[in-house]
Amino acid sequence: MIAAARSTRSNRLMRLLVAAVILLPCLYGFSTKFRELVLLYQGDPEGAFAIAPILNYLLASAGFLLLFGWAAANGMFVDIERPKHSMLENEARLGAEEQGESATAERLGDFFRRRRI
Repeated sequence: MIAAARSTRSNRLMRLLVAAVILLPCLYGFSTKFRELVLLYQGDPEGAFAIAPILNYLLASAGFLLLFGWAAANGMFVDIERPKHSMLENEARLGAEEQGESATAERLGDFFRRRRI
């Protein structure tokens, strides 16, 4: 039990480290480019045309980030194998219903349920 808790903690720490290694350079690059845009806009009135696309980019990025955060908080990435198996089970059930063979669908569903790890 304690080993499992340690493993979970180390997995979480590793994910955080990988996220920091990827996201921090991206954040630095984006912030320097955004700073350059703001300086361009303040110094040159012709640079104002770039504000609308950048604002759209920021809003879309914020939306995707919020959606990703919501999915991670609700456990959408905990079991990534489940959707694959449920899709195969649903397809087997629908195919059997089409042919009138519900027993076959149940056997296929049991097969896929047993194969889950």
